[in-house]
Amino acid sequence: MPTTHLAEHAPAPAEAPPKPAAQRYLALDAFRGFIMLMLVTEGFGVTELAKRRPEFAFIAGQFDHKPWEWIAFWDLIQPAFMFMVGVAMPFALAKRKEQGATDRQLFGHVVARSLRLILMSQILISIGNGRLSFQLINVLAQVGITYFLAYLIMQLRFRWQAVISAAILIGYWALFVAFPGTEGPFMSKTTNVGAVIDQWVFGHQNNDYWTTINFLTSTVTTLFGVWTGELLRSGKSHREKMTIIAAAAVAGLALGWVIHPWNPIIKRICTTSFTLYSAGWVLLMLLAFYWLVEVQGYRKWTFPLVVIGANSIFIYSVHMVLQGWLRHAVDVFTFKFAWLGDFAPVAQSCAVLLVLWYLCYWLYQRKIFLKL
Repeated sequence: MPTTHLAEHAPAPAEAPPKPAAQRYLALDAFRGFIMLMLVTEGFGVTELAKRRPEFAFIAGQFDHKPWEWIAFWDLIQPAFMFMVGVAMPFALAKRKEQGATDRQLFGHVVARSLRLILMSQILISIGNGRLSFQLINVLAQVGITYFLAYLIMQLRFRWQAVISAAILIGYWALFVAFPGTEGPFMSKTTNVGAVIDQWVFGHQNNDYWTTINFLTSTVTTLFGVWTGELLRSGKSHREKMTIIAAAAVAGLALGWVIHPWNPIIKRICTTSFTLYSAGWVLLMLLAFYWLVEVQGYRKWTFPLVVIGANSIFIYSVHMVLQGWLRHAVDVFTFKFAWLGDFAPVAQSCAVLLVLWYLCYWLYQRKIFLKL
């Protein structure tokens, strides 16, 4: 699905863990900023560079979705969004409860936020298309759906959350097998069950084979984030938390790999194996940030990422609507970096990124944070 976190500004660190609800982790803010950075860079212009310099083809391939089977780095961005939405939920909801919110008020907040995310996704899509459009494959729309479903599920005891997650993953696999399409359950790009449902509900299939029912397995990705958030809020030591996260990452990678021959790793239909395998990689990335920032104490380098992560909705929206205009504006004043030859696209992409970052910095200085 077209690749974007939109969790509420997740919690900043404290040396000795205070009360769980009040605790913040700088590592989470930095990781969110990293995810957004990867999105708005559009591959740092390496895709265009690779057209001129074939030796950069492998790197360029990591900044694009796989045509169908297997996985590239770019395929991890959307799962990372979903995951970080989940991580932030225990922190954000606990904070609201501390402020006196009732269960009914929390439910109303979650419903309203889900609807706002879906509405915002339709506005951005319509502006981008130049006409009114409605679809639910955009990452904001998918986040809106999974955010609501994850909230409902997390009200249950953990064992039932785990049971429901397993049922979703197994049921999703079974659904594709039960309605295999013309070329088999996972190789049918236009006749798989997800594509058929989109044709029936919306009257057309989505571009590039994305399916709306991806939100089912993406809900499990969000729940993985919820459980990680609960772990981070707990009173366990850094060592215990890292051990659990590492074990979960290895389990996700191993299980996704093991079932891959029967349930291929495919991002565009978010297969069960993809959900598990991608979650493993996302957990490893989070683990790296946690170890570097919270355990080793290297914090200063995170500031540029925190600035972006603090206004993830803003930078995503500007990227969606004004990216082309910003690129054109940069070209006017830099003469398209023609003097850099083959590396001009890289310089152009970095210059646009710098403009986007400064806009976020301007808001950050004034404590203006766009939220939905």
